[in-house]
Amino acid sequence: MAVKDIMVEEVITVNPDTKVKDAVELMNKHEIGCLVVTKKGRPVGIITERDVLKKMFCQSKNSEQVRVSEIMSAPLVVGKVDMDLGDAARLMLKQNVKKLPIVSGENLVGLVTLTDIVRVDHIEHLLINIIKQLRKNGWNPPKRMNKIVGLYIT
Repeated sequence: MAVKDIMVEEVITVNPDTKVKDAVELMNKHEIGCLVVTKKGRPVGIITERDVLKKMFCQSKNSEQVRVSEIMSAPLVVGKVDMDLGDAARLMLKQNVKKLPIVSGENLVGLVTLTDIVRVDHIEHLLINIIKQLRKNGWNPPKRMNKIVGLYIT
């Protein structure tokens, strides 16, 4: 299975000049754990919950004054859209990252997490049964989960 089969395509991004407070509000609004930082449409870094905790709050910095570029993780580790899930997992483990922006050429086209990969590779049969049962009971997945759910239920 390729990364493109499970990646989230609607990646929420910010520019390097965004204030950390605004970035955190965006993460909370979308219920996500990271934002890809882009400059002129190209991914240049990533800001995660961990970055905020370690580089802001543990150092008592003011989130209304600090810009994303000051705490983002860079250089950015990226995967390719046609990359095999196993290769993506190996890259993430070697680079010690849990979130992998996916590019086609230099353009950001998606995001995959280590959790996404583990879920697909190891509990596929269980997940199919759970999703089917939930759907029978009227469950509709949140928008951010539609791609994964769509892999199992057609």
